Amino acid sequence: MKVKKLAAAFLSSVLALGVLSGCGTSKSEKETKKLTKVTLNEVTHSVFYAPQYVAIEKGYFKDEGIDLKVDTGFGADKSMTALISGNADIGFMGPEASIYQYNEGNQDYAVNFAQLTQRAGNFLVSRKKIKNFSWNDIKGKEVIGGRKGGMPQMIFEYVLKKQKIDPKKDIKMVQNIDFANTSGAFSGGTGDFTVEFEPNATALETQGAGYVAASIGVESGFVPYTTYCAKKSYIKKNPKIIQGFTNAIKKGQEYVNKHTPEEIAAVIGGQFPDVSKNDLITIIKRYKDQDTYKENPVFSEDGFALLQDILKNAGELDDSVPFDKLVDNTFAEKAK
Repeated sequence: MKVKKLAAAFLSSVLALGVLSGCGTSKSEKETKKLTKVTLNEVTHSVFYAPQYVAIEKGYFKDEGIDLKVDTGFGADKSMTALISGNADIGFMGPEASIYQYNEGNQDYAVNFAQLTQRAGNFLVSRKKIKNFSWNDIKGKEVIGGRKGGMPQMIFEYVLKKQKIDPKKDIKMVQNIDFANTSGAFSGGTGDFTVEFEPNATALETQGAGYVAASIGVESGFVPYTTYCAKKSYIKKNPKIIQGFTNAIKKGQEYVNKHTPEEIAAVIGGQFPDVSKNDLITIIKRYKDQDTYKENPVFSEDGFALLQDILKNAGELDDSVPFDKLVDNTFAEKAK
């Protein structure tokens, strides 16, 4: 009798464990099923976008029910093509791309719903170390620039004109090198100067192939440089996803603004396996010191007006487009 009771108790325990184990697996499966797959196409992969990578590494997107896949377009034109074609749900690039496709007459145009950075993130890198750099030092020199009509090139030209330098007459601008290959071309011998994002600018310094001479972001002032956008139809159909995505970005912004470069580097290091810890800290500090990262994702109307002035100055825009058509701050203002 005693043996039977012990056997029955043992069997009950096994069954109970099985039920509990089954419940745990079921819960895990349910949690996984709750995540909605979202594809983001980013214009490039750069420490410049540290808040986004913090949001990924800290699990902020998953907390919002989003299973995020990130593709890199290597150029705003390519990222916008991915968005419009349906190969991406959300695009991350300069907001000028949304203005261009709106003016092309696209009915289901891209709408900007969150801003990440508020300064240009690129730097002028010289081949030789210049002790007291002056913008006049680039006159008559060969400079690797960016794609015509792209935000990096337009902001660079904006800075040059502020310095009384004619981009067409005073320097030899090289614009036939693909965005992803400019630093390689420079280290290979092309150009006296190049305009580079991080981590490429610091990598050139580490290699002894170049030296950061000036910050385009500091020289240009506050500019709505990179924003998140989605097609009008996607936003209308998926407001919860857009809100959740924006919430995650805001948390990433808050983390970056409240933590040290060392702490941020520890979080996002896995995103940049080829960048040393010291270089990563140097890059993040450089960006934080020049007030690159926004405190929140709201896209201001003044910023949008400045952007259009820069486009007009570059000869890329004739007539202004309405703010309320291409910017929806509803999600950014509600973000928490």
